[in-house]
Amino acid sequence: MPEAGSVTGWLMAGDPAIRWQVLRDLLDAPSDVVEAERGRVASSGWGARLLALQDGDGLWSGGLYSPKWTSTTYTLLQLHWLGLPAGDDRALAGCRRLWDGARWFGGGLTLAKTVRQPETCITAMLVLLAASFGLCDDRVAPAVGWLLGEQLADGGWNCRTIRTGSSHGSFHTSISVLDALLEYQRGGGMVPVADAMARGRAFFLAHHLYRSHRTGQVVDRAFERFPFPPQWHFDVLRGLEHFRAAAASRDARLADAVDVLRRARRADGTWPVHRGYPGRTWFRMEPPGPGRWATLRALRVLRWWDTP
Repeated sequence: MPEAGSVTGWLMAGDPAIRWQVLRDLLDAPSDVVEAERGRVASSGWGARLLALQDGDGLWSGGLYSPKWTSTTYTLLQLHWLGLPAGDDRALAGCRRLWDGARWFGGGLTLAKTVRQPETCITAMLVLLAASFGLCDDRVAPAVGWLLGEQLADGGWNCRTIRTGSSHGSFHTSISVLDALLEYQRGGGMVPVADAMARGRAFFLAHHLYRSHRTGQVVDRAFERFPFPPQWHFDVLRGLEHFRAAAASRDARLADAVDVLRRARRADGTWPVHRGYPGRTWFRMEPPGPGRWATLRALRVLRWWDTP
């Protein structure tokens, strides 16, 4: 547990995946210092452990999308959140296996054996991973175009729309698509996505990020927890992280969600580790108690929110 006033030092004593993001987002370190530390994600700590678990055929756990959370999809998502730099050969090999193993439906994809229609969340995940790791593939742009065509009238997305006809955006699906489109835009993608992202953020603002637009009640109390990694789930911290990463305006309708974040802070200035989602994981990154992931993520959101 860090002493008062030493939270940043405690963060910097953590894994390279933590340190490089602290340097960039909290300490404003020079870019060469940040990138040097980021490069260590592939060679030491959690990132190196995950890469070492890859099978010889480019997969993890022998599966594309299952088992959760050790399949190729979810291991690559975790490496994305750790900040593994683009161009890593092992990550690219995994991405190629996903794109080659997916079933296609006019631009939309699915990897799930039980889903026989294009799946919005899975398509978003594959777009995000391709953009994050620098996979050059002619199929990415049509997949992005398909995602844009799936946006609903309320600005959100819902993976159940195709299966059940749902016309209301899903918090989980919408944040997955928004994160994917932002990563695609950052990576220089040629399909215009700014308008769709603006409409998607408007969907969340209409819900004050996590509340019913009809009753004002919290949609799901689980949204007030923020395990890491988030997997496919939405929570208030993940939502706020997107607004920060997109350099969006600090809209007053987000204030309630920011207060949720502030109230979760411990007396020692850290945020706690929240129990992860059910399913097998490769290893536990942090024991119960003060969490470096939650603290890093919360501090950079609050820095964005509190900066005039």
